[in-house]
Amino acid sequence: MNNKEEKKISEETQSDVKNEKTTKEKNKDKKNKNIFNKNNKEIEDLKNKVSSLQESLLRNQAELQNYKKRKDEETDKIMKYKDEELIKELLPIIDNFERAIKMDDNDLSDEVSKFLEGFKIIYTNTINILEKFQVKAIEADGVEFDPTYHHAVLTDHDESKPEGVVLEVLQKGYMYKDRVIRPAMVKVNE
Repeated sequence: MNNKEEKKISEETQSDVKNEKTTKEKNKDKKNKNIFNKNNKEIEDLKNKVSSLQESLLRNQAELQNYKKRKDEETDKIMKYKDEELIKELLPIIDNFERAIKMDDNDLSDEVSKFLEGFKIIYTNTINILEKFQVKAIEADGVEFDPTYHHAVLTDHDESKPEGVVLEVLQKGYMYKDRVIRPAMVKVNE
């Protein structure tokens, strides 16, 4: 082979090598673009997922706060009226003391009067304890009938008093704090 031919072959080889490099570089660029596009898509997907998780987290935190608030309100309400059942159980005992005290005939020399004096002391102490727990009797005698506080069991007619007025209290009603725990049983004027 002569020098020209060798030179030509050498140039062709170099050209082939350049073409091969260019093809490899093009393929590499395509791969890089594909990877870049794929990475961008993955990044967008991850951003969307993070955003969704953040929204979910905020919703869950808000729900938790609302739950805590409701739980605190329920606990406060339970604690506020925790003694209500005990007080309801004591009311018939108070009624019995009141009935016994009404039996007093002001003759202080007999044995019954001595027992009644003890009943009055126990009754007074019990009423004082109930007042400390914010229990109070509902005023009913002579006031206008209110179904929130009164339970009408009898009616009567008294022309000297206006219509709808309580004539007689048959059983005392009681309030515990701001709640009626037993309405007063009354006789109402018609």
